[in-house]
Amino acid sequence: MAISIPRITLNDGGSFAAIGLGTYKLTGEEGIAAVAAGIEAGYRVLDTAVNYGNEREVGEGVRRSGADRDEIVVTTKIPGRHHGFDEAIASGRESNETLGLGRIDLLLIHWPNPSVDKYVETFRGMIALQEEGVVRSVGVSNFTEPMLERLIEETGVTPAVNQVELHPYFPQADLRAFHTSRGIRTESWSPLARRSELLAEPTIAEIADTHGVTPTQAVIRWHVQSGSTPIPKSQNPARQVENADVFGFELSDAEMHRIDSLERGRLWDGDPDTHEEM
Repeated sequence: MAISIPRITLNDGGSFAAIGLGTYKLTGEEGIAAVAAGIEAGYRVLDTAVNYGNEREVGEGVRRSGADRDEIVVTTKIPGRHHGFDEAIASGRESNETLGLGRIDLLLIHWPNPSVDKYVETFRGMIALQEEGVVRSVGVSNFTEPMLERLIEETGVTPAVNQVELHPYFPQADLRAFHTSRGIRTESWSPLARRSELLAEPTIAEIADTHGVTPTQAVIRWHVQSGSTPIPKSQNPARQVENADVFGFELSDAEMHRIDSLERGRLWDGDPDTHEEM
């Protein structure tokens, strides 16, 4: 069963989607099969990173799926150890070779590394890769509003995407509003937070029951209606379909507010690679 996931146009004209597939820890033959299954289920945005160690698997999964390459948006990320203008260019070229798909559709700075303070030069290197055609769209991950403002002011380019920790426990309303004002697409990592805690919330269970869906689907629908692209991770084909099958119902304003009210703050500290994407 393939789910039709709505497409979105980024601020640079690039293609994106309302829901993507996370690939953290999807490695080896099982990882390749999971990526191919996700594409078969309807996912067209795939999220990987140098630090995930699975760019090869993601690229191979795309090839094995048989899908039209132009329909697939593959995201990867420059790690902190590759910050700097020349370093970013080298990192992007290496990722492109490892993926083996002809281009990177969306390249992100994985982490701003403010203590090193090279994210502006790094972004300039990414823009150079975009001008060469190695990369289609450029964006960032885990950036704050002041960091985004500085990046835009100093480079003249607005990131297409900012991928951040975002879930009902940490809805980031102010940052999302800033993104909207600048035309930046919000993308949610760890969209289900700590699954065992969030999905056991009575509020989530009640709302899911009202619509005849699972708690997971209720939370993912909340992301979609909040204007963010969640990237839930699963290597189980049935779960992949469940995660994407959220376009047959709509949460009311009151239900959205109830989920927003679960806010308690961020759950993950430090490097985003220390978390388990769900």
